[in-house]
Amino acid sequence: MRSSLPLAAVLSLSTAFAALAQESADPIKLTLHDWTGQLITTTMMGEVLKKAGYNVEYVQADYLAQFAGLETGDLDVAMEMWETTGREAMDAAVATGGVEVFGPTGMKAKEEWWYPAYMKEKCPGLPNWEALKDPACAEAFATPETAPKGRYLGGPVTWGGFDEERIEALDLPFEVIHAGTDAALFAELESAYQREAPVMLWIYAPHWAPAKYKGEWVEFPEYTAECYTDPAWGSNPDATHDCGKPFGEIWKVGWVGVKDKWPGAYNAIKAFTIDNDTMGALITEVDLNGKTVDAVVGEWMAANEAVWKPWIGQ
Repeated sequence: MRSSLPLAAVLSLSTAFAALAQESADPIKLTLHDWTGQLITTTMMGEVLKKAGYNVEYVQADYLAQFAGLETGDLDVAMEMWETTGREAMDAAVATGGVEVFGPTGMKAKEEWWYPAYMKEKCPGLPNWEALKDPACAEAFATPETAPKGRYLGGPVTWGGFDEERIEALDLPFEVIHAGTDAALFAELESAYQREAPVMLWIYAPHWAPAKYKGEWVEFPEYTAECYTDPAWGSNPDATHDCGKPFGEIWKVGWVGVKDKWPGAYNAIKAFTIDNDTMGALITEVDLNGKTVDAVVGEWMAANEAVWKPWIGQ
């Protein structure tokens, strides 16, 4: 049977398959974490690599502890390392020579203390962080387990973020209570918001929550690298982390050997890009509309072939 493809297309496909045949058939191990957006980006990248003929394996891994596996090549790719919480661990891993930054994802990260707008009546000095030093303001955010201190509902402990250190450095009358999971964090926000109950918690973007709920992020002293390393910086000469969290990129990182073992996949991972608005909409489909991650990724890929096919040279 004669091929219905133009000769140029046939030659292009033949070249692509020949190149792929020279790469390892071992699975590319992509790490999965415990928040919806990361599950989406990782599944998206993995399914695109499968379309190119690669063997892909998804591995559940701790957000910060994963670097031990990435340094040795026991793990290969982590699709989301947030500038806001992971920079220190990422830099330390890169310094070992075993980890490479594969570039930005295209998303911009923000993670900070957040409160609903209705709480400003009880703490009118907000969003300035110094309002939290007022015992009356702190007590407005208190729960029976933390009173008279305010409660700050942090993310799962594996996320890092230095919130305990920040409270100590800025002498805030607050106590950190960690949510067990990403889902539990936002379930508590939903419950509190519906009742107009006091809540101060970790909110991040890209995510649907800042769009769905009316509120504000606390404005801490602006982050600098020196704030995290030099006790002399900032308002507390005896402590680090007396500032807010950094804002910035969400990075793709991985084992330094990926580029030699799977050069085509390496180029595809570097080419991957998505923006905050798109990711926020995809997270909404999963978290609010009840779709599975696999279904949402499948729908996105079907509608966006012109976006992802160039990542794999098609």
